[in-house]
Amino acid sequence: MYKFLVLTLSTFFYIGYLPLMPGTFASIAAVCIFLFLRATPLNYVLMLILVTLTGFLLSGKAERQIFKTKDARYIVIDEISGMSIALLPLLVSHYDLKMVLIGLLFFRILDTLKPYPADRLQDLKGSMGIMSDDIVAGIYSACALQVVASLNSLIAS
Repeated sequence: MYKFLVLTLSTFFYIGYLPLMPGTFASIAAVCIFLFLRATPLNYVLMLILVTLTGFLLSGKAERQIFKTKDARYIVIDEISGMSIALLPLLVSHYDLKMVLIGLLFFRILDTLKPYPADRLQDLKGSMGIMSDDIVAGIYSACALQVVASLNSLIAS
């Protein structure tokens, strides 16, 4: 039962097993969660905290005990957390689907490029290495998305 729970949550309900681009599909799943919970910001923030804590608790165990390889591609709970962070500015600013897609694009690019300090953080062992680089990518994406949202508001007015 324990192994099943670690596997199910670390792969975010088996999205990590998709044969192509599991990280991108996990990010899309996070977008769906955002769209579902956007009307209740407190619930969205609570979900983000729960997913992030679960990622820190279980991703290292999945890495060591199940996949037996560093930051296995199947572990995508880190993408759920990072992408959810990236969309945080849209809880308080005007948003439309275009802004959500821009946030997705920012996150996927920054998660792939891993700008400092994400490039160093991913080398940490266990859950810290798995989760930290995506959290940084999420923070950078949120900042970039806030700039775009602010510019969009200025242009619209």
